[in-house]
Amino acid sequence: MYAVIKTGGKQYRVAANDRIQIEKLIGNPGDKVEFAEVLMISNDGAVEIGAPFVAGASVTAEIASQDRGPKIIIFKKRRRKHYRRKNGHRQDLTSVTITGIITGGETKSAAKNA
Repeated sequence: MYAVIKTGGKQYRVAANDRIQIEKLIGNPGDKVEFAEVLMISNDGAVEIGAPFVAGASVTAEIASQDRGPKIIIFKKRRRKHYRRKNGHRQDLTSVTITGIITGGETKSAAKNA
């Protein structure tokens, strides 16, 4: 069983026990979070697609850590114009471990898979 969720303006394919890095969420390691914007659920070949979200579905997760991504260098230059700009950026990320996928009446959690 897997689901496609939307968070931070991006979409992620997740299953129970998956660990993903997403845009920064407010919280401390160990806190529970719930993603209600579930776009699709696949359960043993049966696919349920939302319009735009699947009704009654959610994905639960636990914050594993608050991280920062790799440093990205932004360099702009106009040749022969004496124009150079150098800038850097590190994105704040949150690592979450997916603990369960809840459909309309059925729950698939990490404990059942183990």
